[in-house]
Amino acid sequence: MAKPNILLLMSDEHRADVAGFAGDRVVRTPVLDELAASGVVFSNAYTPSPICVPARQCLMAGQLPRTCNCDGAWMDLAPGYPTFARRFAQYAYDTVCSGKLHHIGPDQMQGWTQRLAPDAEVFAKYCDGLIREEYLAYSQGLVTSKRTNADYVREAGAQFGPCQRFDLRAAEDADYYVRSRFVASKSRGAAPQRPLLLKLSLLQPHYPFLTSPELLDYYYSRVPIFNETPCDHPVLSQSQIEQPVQVAADEIRRAAAAYYGMVETVDGHYGRLLDALRAGGQNLDDWIIVYLSDHGEMLGQHGIWEKARFYEASVRVPLVIRYPRRFPAGRVVRENVNLCDLFATLCDLAGIAAPPGLDSRTLVPLMEGRAAGWSNETVSQIRRRGRHHVMIKQDSLKYQYYGEDIPEVLFDLGSDPGESRNASADPAYAPAMASFRRRLAALGYGPNADPHYANAGYAPGVPVAEARPGTLWEADSNPWQDPCK
Repeated sequence: MAKPNILLLMSDEHRADVAGFAGDRVVRTPVLDELAASGVVFSNAYTPSPICVPARQCLMAGQLPRTCNCDGAWMDLAPGYPTFARRFAQYAYDTVCSGKLHHIGPDQMQGWTQRLAPDAEVFAKYCDGLIREEYLAYSQGLVTSKRTNADYVREAGAQFGPCQRFDLRAAEDADYYVRSRFVASKSRGAAPQRPLLLKLSLLQPHYPFLTSPELLDYYYSRVPIFNETPCDHPVLSQSQIEQPVQVAADEIRRAAAAYYGMVETVDGHYGRLLDALRAGGQNLDDWIIVYLSDHGEMLGQHGIWEKARFYEASVRVPLVIRYPRRFPAGRVVRENVNLCDLFATLCDLAGIAAPPGLDSRTLVPLMEGRAAGWSNETVSQIRRRGRHHVMIKQDSLKYQYYGEDIPEVLFDLGSDPGESRNASADPAYAPAMASFRRRLAALGYGPNADPHYANAGYAPGVPVAEARPGTLWEADSNPWQDPCK
């Protein structure tokens, strides 16, 4: 049986509620809305880390930050790490990417066999094997070369900026590749022999907040804006780069309008790629198409900007999987899931055994409407300024740990969807707090941390198949082995 082609569409910093299919009546996202209407929407999908680099490494590895040793802001997977791209390449997939991967170490491919528009940024510490004091200070958030959040808000406006330029090239290269692979082969009467895993990964709507004059003008008077007072929590009250951002209301509106314009722009890029596939004779119903983002954007909500917080706007992400050959259109999955789960899910859908040691659960039962036995847990982690921050969400309760000298946080999203009341000291939630603390320890954090932590302990849901004679797969016994060498 032929293995399905897979298309991954990924954006950067797209908060889950700014999409037509998510209920936003202002933003125009017809392509994503159609994917959602004909696919499965995960309304409670979360990032394993609410910041770019670790989120993307965890996605590739199918493991939480602590498991794959990518819990800091600027930490990459070890060279040769068993990513899902490498796994699929081992099973004869052409694995092709265009755009942002955010790998910062020497292994820039991480299992992708072809790279179109580049995104290479090898940090010096990986080249000479040294961890310089400057790098260490940067990774711990003690110093930063980034501009402040207030700067980004004040400078928002109508401009063809670096993110727009990057995305245009990535989209053009993906379009050219698809047309070369399928349109040209169609004219020759010979289809490609190997299945394809293709990823188009765009920068927008990541700041700087820039968009076209037409989109800025369209959204300026329409966007909702947040002008809230931050809470008094020592972590949740701070934006990523600074303490509360002091900007004028019109500057907030302009930044929000530009953000909405960028969301519409990436929607158009995805539509162009889908059109290219159709032009090549591809029936998209035969493809697995996934849309996701690495994390969200606070956009001034709760008085803060950027990400790196466990508020919903930062840590919850859009996730849509479309595969109408197997799953009914329009299903909404409300159980808690994680981007790490994509590894096991893609393996399951492609009939490939998932490797051991993942923090990844196949989402296929949920896509089929079978939620029985699902743990309904999702975890997110990050190390900031030398401190471990951990979020554990179970059902509608979202627990947060920031260290022994910083107050714990518990939000009950069922009764407090705006995340305005910390219920951690409420006696009614004492049993839940005790349960969360035990789980925190099992995940290797807190005063009672399990010193033998290996992984989250999830059953992968996709058994490891026995190696077949003549195949490359000895890597189940040695997941660090690179069969491409």
